[in-house]
Amino acid sequence: MTKVLVVDDAMFMRTKASRLLTGEGFSVVEAANGAEAVEAYKTEQPDLVLMDITMPVLDGIGALKAIKSIDDSAKVIMVTALGQRSMVLEAIRAGAKDFVVKPFQPDKLMEAVRKQCQ
Repeated sequence: MTKVLVVDDAMFMRTKASRLLTGEGFSVVEAANGAEAVEAYKTEQPDLVLMDITMPVLDGIGALKAIKSIDDSAKVIMVTALGQRSMVLEAIRAGAKDFVVKPFQPDKLMEAVRKQCQ
C-alpha cells in the first residue's frame, strides 16, 4: 500500500486530503508543519509527500529541502494557493515533483498523486 505524508497547517485541508487519499486506497500520515513533516518523513518513510508551501515553524520549501537532503529520491508534491508562483518555482528548483493549487479539485489532486506513484 502506498503511504502518503500529508502536510498542512490547516487541519481541514489535511482532513480533506487524507479522506480523499484513504478513500482511494492510500495509507496516510499527517503533519501540521514543516518541522513535523521532516520528523515524520524520517520515521514513516512515506512513498510520497503532499506539502503546503506556507506554514509556521518551517515552511514547505524549507521542509522540502530538508527531506531532499535526507532522501534525494523523495517524491514531493507542493500544494499552493493562487498567486504563489515564485514560491512554486523555488520549490520545483529545490526538487518538488509537481504542484497542485488549492483549494484543490479532488480529481486534480489524485491525478498528481497517481502520476508520482506509477
